Amino acid sequence: MKVLFIVSCVLNLGLAAPAVKEPLYDRAVAPTVTISSPQATVIGVAGSVETFAGIPFAQPPVGSLRLKPPQPITAPMGTVKATQNGQACPQFIVNTNLNSAIPAAEVGLLLDTPLFQTVLDAGEDCLVLNIYRPSGTKSTAKLPVLFWIFGGGFELGWNGMYDGNGWVSGSVSRKQPIIMVTVNYRVGGFGFMPGAEILKDGSANLGHLDQRLGLQWVADNIAAFGGDPTKVTIWGESAGAISVFNQMALYDGDNTYKGKPLFRGAIMNSGSLVPADPVDCAKGQKVYDTVVATAGCSSAADTLACLRALPYEQFLDAANSVPALLSYSSVALSYLPRPDGKVLTQSPELLALSGKYAKVPFIIGDQEDEGTIFALFQSSINSISGVVNYLKSYFFNSATTAQIQDLVNTYPDIITDGSPFRTLGLNNWYPEYMRLAAILGDLTFTLTRRVFLNIANTVNPTVPSWSYLSSYDYGTPILGTFHGSDILQVFFGVLPNYASSAFQSYYLNFVNNLNPNTGTSVSNWPRWSSNKQLLNMYALYSTTINDDFRSDTCAYIQANIAALHI
Repeated sequence: MKVLFIVSCVLNLGLAAPAVKEPLYDRAVAPTVTISSPQATVIGVAGSVETFAGIPFAQPPVGSLRLKPPQPITAPMGTVKATQNGQACPQFIVNTNLNSAIPAAEVGLLLDTPLFQTVLDAGEDCLVLNIYRPSGTKSTAKLPVLFWIFGGGFELGWNGMYDGNGWVSGSVSRKQPIIMVTVNYRVGGFGFMPGAEILKDGSANLGHLDQRLGLQWVADNIAAFGGDPTKVTIWGESAGAISVFNQMALYDGDNTYKGKPLFRGAIMNSGSLVPADPVDCAKGQKVYDTVVATAGCSSAADTLACLRALPYEQFLDAANSVPALLSYSSVALSYLPRPDGKVLTQSPELLALSGKYAKVPFIIGDQEDEGTIFALFQSSINSISGVVNYLKSYFFNSATTAQIQDLVNTYPDIITDGSPFRTLGLNNWYPEYMRLAAILGDLTFTLTRRVFLNIANTVNPTVPSWSYLSSYDYGTPILGTFHGSDILQVFFGVLPNYASSAFQSYYLNFVNNLNPNTGTSVSNWPRWSSNKQLLNMYALYSTTINDDFRSDTCAYIQANIAALHI
């Protein structure tokens, strides 16, 4: 059971503890909503929370639309039976580079099987969304909307895994009713293929364009479900949180549609800006060329057209032939958002520095030990020089060895600087595990969060923000409060403790009032800009702490961020 729990948390899929669904009442009248863009009659499932699942918001991205920006549906759809989840988008789960020395070797064996490919109903016709609303909601209700973007390293995940029943029923019990929307988007090579050919074709960052079209669908249609399109908050975890920031930054920060903002607030769990090289950078081109070669398209006059014409399984295998998230290369992702000059016009930190992002109130935070699960695969690294070489080879091609050495030097002692933090080196299962875990977590999540907050507080000082650090799994061997643990604790709220209840209160307050402290009673969460303090959340209580840990590393990252593009 422990092995399965670790696997689910590593994958960020919440499979170990799916949300408990409300009973479906066969005798109840099915809720029916008529929308106009496109014209359709949508029939859902009755219950204390009414569910409308698997609603298409784009034309199927198949055939000539594969590796193309999503296209809205314009033709009338007639009757849509929104009674079950749609397909997951094609997944990138198979991993062939697992380290057999990982504790509990069964984890490696499980991850190296196609289990999760077959469990999910995956396919290219996947651009759907789910809507959850309180029973009996009228079209005149004008309820705030919480728009969820799942995580999974831009390689895996599915909106159907995230049941919004708990959040909607919780909102009703707290007398702060909301509507929740979960969106599907293309991942892996289907959604974030890099390369010069992709750039020239105008087909970069397709997963972000899917998310944006989903937001536009909500703007057009959520009022018919009783939602208020002027009161949308976007929320994501991990790659979903990175997506939230990028949605703030797309088109140089223009988040309007038909002259109105698509969202008014943002919540980022474990992710914000990720400095990145362009779509056609050397690393991106290597990924594209590898996919083309594996697909047998190298000799084609138009390699991109060749990829589009491949049978689905053949293209899936080719797209998944590059290093995966759950491998030695870890969060040095093959597929991720990269600047394309049009949609994501520059590297995200440059957009932030120039104030080119939507100026909406936001919540942002991290797990205390973000990097532990991503350092499970590198047990052959047994020296500080090995850490330096690893980061140089896999992560930061533009950085000099001296720059990376200076970065690593800010983690001189695993007893004070190693993750799981505050455990005195007791979890250092291979010589450089805790050092590497700390570095990967800080660079990808924890300290880049503070860098973004520093920038935001400078360029937009009047826009309120709140930040947190979760420590509710402190003491968990090897992993600590690991990346993805908030899926169980916060999203699903399956643990009946203070942390689950408090986060739901703070977030519902924010969705309703753009302030986590306004609404139901919770302890005061200070604005980050006031004293640069974090809400530090434990399972049974919370406190506030100064956001100044590992300040030497943070200062180094901020001063050298141009060299730390992935």
